[in-house]
Amino acid sequence: MTTWVGRSIRRFEDPALVRGQGRFTADLPAARWVRFVRSPVASGLVERITPPAGSVCITHADLVGVRPIKPMLDRFDYVPIEQPLLAKACVRYVGDLVAAVLGTTAADAEDIADQVLLDITALQPVMDTPSALAEDAPVVHAGMSDNIVVRAQMCTPGHAQAWAAADRIIDCDIRSHRQSGQPIEARAAHAAWDSSGRVTLTCTAQMPHLMRTAIADLLDMPEADLRVVAPDVGGGFGQKMSLAPEYALVVWLARKFRTSIAWVEDRRENLMASFHSRDLAISVQGAFDAQARLVALSGDVLANVGAYAPYPNTAAVEPLMSFAELPGPYAVAEYACLARGVVTNTCASAPYRGVSRPALTLAMERLMDKAARSFGLLPEEIRRRNLVQQFPHTSPTGLIYDTASYRETMELALRVADLTRFRQRQVTARVEKRYLGVGIATFCERTGYGSPAFAARGMGVTPGWETVQLAMDPSGFVEARIGASPHGQGLRTTLAQIIADAVGIVPERVRIIHGDTDRTPYGWGTFASRSLVISGGACLIAAQQLHTRLCRVASIMLEAAEADIELRDGIARVAGTDRTIAIADIARASYHGAHRFAESPGLQETASYDPLGTFSNATHIAFVDVDVETCAVRIERFIVAEDAGRLINPMIVDGQIRGGVAQGIANALYEEIVYDEHGDILTTTLADFLMPTAHEIPPLEIHHLETLSDASIIGAKGLGEGGTIGAPAAVLNAINDALQPFGAELDAMPATPLRIHDALRAART
Repeated sequence: MTTWVGRSIRRFEDPALVRGQGRFTADLPAARWVRFVRSPVASGLVERITPPAGSVCITHADLVGVRPIKPMLDRFDYVPIEQPLLAKACVRYVGDLVAAVLGTTAADAEDIADQVLLDITALQPVMDTPSALAEDAPVVHAGMSDNIVVRAQMCTPGHAQAWAAADRIIDCDIRSHRQSGQPIEARAAHAAWDSSGRVTLTCTAQMPHLMRTAIADLLDMPEADLRVVAPDVGGGFGQKMSLAPEYALVVWLARKFRTSIAWVEDRRENLMASFHSRDLAISVQGAFDAQARLVALSGDVLANVGAYAPYPNTAAVEPLMSFAELPGPYAVAEYACLARGVVTNTCASAPYRGVSRPALTLAMERLMDKAARSFGLLPEEIRRRNLVQQFPHTSPTGLIYDTASYRETMELALRVADLTRFRQRQVTARVEKRYLGVGIATFCERTGYGSPAFAARGMGVTPGWETVQLAMDPSGFVEARIGASPHGQGLRTTLAQIIADAVGIVPERVRIIHGDTDRTPYGWGTFASRSLVISGGACLIAAQQLHTRLCRVASIMLEAAEADIELRDGIARVAGTDRTIAIADIARASYHGAHRFAESPGLQETASYDPLGTFSNATHIAFVDVDVETCAVRIERFIVAEDAGRLINPMIVDGQIRGGVAQGIANALYEEIVYDEHGDILTTTLADFLMPTAHEIPPLEIHHLETLSDASIIGAKGLGEGGTIGAPAAVLNAINDALQPFGAELDAMPATPLRIHDALRAART
């Protein structure tokens, strides 16, 4: 029997893209183009907006009846904040939306925007969490008593006792500076009004259905009057998940002027005003017993969430995820943590590949390395003593870790790495004044979680489940309409493989329809390493239902018992005989001869799936060469041992890992959004925001285990973010290993040459 799951077939998405035949939002023509006028100051009062004579300029005063963006969280410790689509009386970060102007071309609109005069009285901004938490700090949002928007705290009952009985306490403070997702395609929106009063919004989005609901709510329009289409999307990484106020404004303009309106973001806008990524400071203290086992953990998380809250996730996503998942793959029973989200006069942050987990993984992995040195143990040995080994395991925050292979995956990576041989080479290199280092990072990744996980956060909008509508047409082709909305992950291919196996056809006869609210069931898009697990699960359920329908019809056509029908390779066969019929002929009969069967006409099935979630896990090992004169870091070798359950398409899995590790290395060494003390952003070009190229990313050695878990009905676990989660900690640990002869330590990323230089200088003094 042909099995498509587990095979590295080529991606169905690729031919059109590599031939330049992709369909992107920016390719659409429009009658008029919009350009947004943005604040040049981080905090200030808007006194006057003066557009050039004869121009069309929209300000907040024109948006009568338009609601502000206000994501809600049902928690006593959460303070909701509002974001008007255009600044009402004050601006809160450099890049804040102040006005919109229209032109006949994109260049014309940009010229008009450059001529708009803004009279803004500048105020003192708060740019980071220490200044925002100071007693005399100005509040970013009027009406707030301070700048804290969420505060979560817990302490397990036995924490104090375990702490007091510990052999030693190890401290670690890490800093993860903010990044930008920088997808190859920046944001873009095109809204077309038609004579029925309906608007079609084509945009770069990860959640088309929620985008439609949110915009309709803001503009007080019937949701049926808005269609949202996400065509080919050139990467998202979370930046295209949240509701962009620009998209709502483009729809409002299309309705007002009854025409088509387009906006395409340039790279400067993207760096300045598109959602930034995590900006975290995490302090951890580990209480270890005499056998170097972690008996208690304390954490303090400070998240700079920026000026506004992303919809639907709210400003609490980074601090609350850090709070819930800080212990990671380690078996610690007693836990205390304080996590706070703090607003500042910076661009709003939103979920970015990995969300808070690269930072919390860095905190725990640096803690383990520091503890290993304190106890005189090798880094791998202290991890052996502390990794979870009994499953299911319940974390101190109540998360249930399903069946996994934390210890086994690390041992696989260690066998490949041959650290004994490396350490011999490391000693020889130091004699030659070359400083090599190796770093280990072990982590688990919560993936494929449905609405129970989001409901536990108290989100006003509770995403999670997915629905799939499956139909086989009279020619025997299957069309799967999904609510998920991929943007480069290869989901069309992997879902086709799942469906093909269940129905008994080849994947080429499966079409995946996505990214169009008119053609797909309501769904939650693509984010959080969820699409294959949840949409794939719904596809499997629907395909199994379709399989049953086909067998019933085939049993009548072949005059055999339903239990004896086998579907494979496009053929229905009576088991043990040569009696067959093509599945395409069964499909034709189901439509054109429906009177023959005790079935509803046609072949359509619908299924939903809403799981609790499943944890994948991995170990990364990085080998680096640090030049202590220039403080440059070269990654010599990088090993990934990954357990994400069943691999639906190993080639796509490895591609996801490679892309994730590249972004993790970028986090570790290169990418950083920088503001000065006045709130001016200093990284608004790719000459300033440093992204790695293929030259900086080493070849990856990828190895797999496949632990199947009942938590995923397709056997697969999510892994889209794993490369980004583990790589930074592995690289930072390797750098610190290389710097050991100097007594220097570095716990901030990116580990730029300047930061390495400062660490070396601090060690010398």
